[in-house]
Amino acid sequence: MKPIYFDNHSTTQLDPRVLQAMLPYFTDLFGNSASRNHAYGWEAEEAVEKSRGQIASLIGANSKEIVFTSGATESNNLAIKGVAEMYAEKGNHIITSATEHKAVLDTCKHLEKKGCRVTYLPVMGDGRIDMEMLQNAITDKTILISIMYANNEIGVLQPIAEIGKLAKERGVLFHSDAVQAVGKVAVNVISENIDLLSITAHKMYGPKGVGALYVRRKGPRVQLTAQLDGGGHERGMRSGTLNVPGIVGLGEACAIAKAEMAEESKKLSGMRDRLRAKFEAALDEVFINGSMEHRLPHNLNMSFAYVEGESLLMGINDIAVSSGSACTSATLEPSYVLKALGLGDDMAHTSIRFGLGRFNTDAEVDYVADKVISVVKKLRELSPLYEMVKEGIDLSKVQWTAH
Repeated sequence: MKPIYFDNHSTTQLDPRVLQAMLPYFTDLFGNSASRNHAYGWEAEEAVEKSRGQIASLIGANSKEIVFTSGATESNNLAIKGVAEMYAEKGNHIITSATEHKAVLDTCKHLEKKGCRVTYLPVMGDGRIDMEMLQNAITDKTILISIMYANNEIGVLQPIAEIGKLAKERGVLFHSDAVQAVGKVAVNVISENIDLLSITAHKMYGPKGVGALYVRRKGPRVQLTAQLDGGGHERGMRSGTLNVPGIVGLGEACAIAKAEMAEESKKLSGMRDRLRAKFEAALDEVFINGSMEHRLPHNLNMSFAYVEGESLLMGINDIAVSSGSACTSATLEPSYVLKALGLGDDMAHTSIRFGLGRFNTDAEVDYVADKVISVVKKLRELSPLYEMVKEGIDLSKVQWTAH
């Protein structure tokens, strides 16, 4: 038996309907969409344009504003580096947040080495940025604000419409890494004044290795310096032969999300709340990380105090969950996102991210809850710190001595 999968922020299972849409483009319809001289190319191009429309429809964009990439990391790189190079004469200042995905943070760090100045805004205890702090950070040299739509670890939704409004008023471009939000909550690039938006297929039941970048065409028209040269594909912004089967899959995933998102989100938030209620009814000293009010419907990130995180993960090895981002799970450092919320190393190490998905069931929720509760109770029986707390000892006042 494979573990029960509760790690849907890391990646999602390919929806069978998406696979069915993709299959013909591996075999009979194998043409290159850039081949304009025969039917094979025309068929591929038609499929690509249909997908462009499906993606645009989900986020309130025009299909001509969709640029295909290999995924979110490339989309983020193209957006941030593309703006930094294209608008270098206007300024060299970028604003982002301390809890962004590494694909944004590492891109910004790279640009700092090239002479850009980057402001990393802290977040408040609920995981959201302070709008007043953002407003004060903008200077006449600011060319880009890059704030993620929803956090990949704690699921917290940022005040995107407020950020977009401020950016537009100040004449600054606004990019959002929206890979965790698109297909899960309503996203509209026009009403929210988003100029650049990163999307990936594999977070929304599509294939890995394909994504898109929304690039606004008017009000303002956003220009980017290409990061890949050769062939001038995608209106010169991203050269390279298009991954037609992957693009078809991304389009189909978006179409399914648009049709089913409202109902699916309601179902997942209900399952998430059921899981939370079971934990809180059976265990004390458990804490939710980040805002519950402004949160993705399928995310629950909880700290189980006085339990060593690695021991907890080993104890529930028949459940696939994460203690942080999939991109940083190889490190033993506590999550930088949780530390940015103000959690100490000990509490950050006790945190688990539960990411529910389309194919999870109520029975799985009940099993996961019971298993986690059982393992936490067993580990706490072995914890002298938990025993001291139960006896009413204030651990902050204990004088520890080293031997």
